[in-house]
Amino acid sequence: MARPIVRTHALLHPFFVGLGGALLMAALFTDYMYTSNSLSQWANFSVWLITGGLVLALIATIFLVIDVALGSAGPIRWLDFGLIAAAAFLSLVNVFVHTRDAWTSVVPTGITLSTIVTILLLAAGLRGWCVTAIKSAGRGESR
Repeated sequence: MARPIVRTHALLHPFFVGLGGALLMAALFTDYMYTSNSLSQWANFSVWLITGGLVLALIATIFLVIDVALGSAGPIRWLDFGLIAAAAFLSLVNVFVHTRDAWTSVVPTGITLSTIVTILLLAAGLRGWCVTAIKSAGRGESR
């Protein structure tokens, strides 16, 4: 017996969550580079990476709303949502910390915040960058 064709929409938000997360985690590397050689351009790179990561987090949020509105997303997985939301909030604080002069923007607060954000995002990345359950194609159930 033939199976009915069921149209499903791919989730849009995980791609942007992962991309933004990669930029936010790269800020830890540039903070480390600044602490090891004191070239102020590394601190500038950190600000750019964190800002880019936050812009992508905003885009991911918009796509999350679209995923929910289209019905392609299942229920929110609150642990994943909490990890990513905490990382985004700490990154917002971190970008303000990084607006200070170079040394005080990184040592010790900036690199500490970047480390915490990286740990949170690694935990979210290991869980799949998706903050919703994925609906299965045939039955409309979530897995």
